[in-house]
Amino acid sequence: MIEVLVNDRLGKRVRVKCLADDSVGDFKKVLAAQLGMLPAKIALQKGGSVLKDHISLGDYEVHDGTNLELYYS
Repeated sequence: MIEVLVNDRLGKRVRVKCLADDSVGDFKKVLAAQLGMLPAKIALQKGGSVLKDHISLGDYEVHDGTNLELYYS
């Protein structure tokens, strides 16, 4: 189990617990439930690159304590 920090650059920071084997799409569903919005409206970036839904967090080298940037689409 890892904990990922998500920052939307507007002052909202959320901690999400997940597995490194989870896909980005599954992560977005958990994040959307915490934020009260639709997963399709969420775009995540790490280091300036947009994370695609079908790839796992581990493949993007997202580990415990990693910061992701949240954008609304």
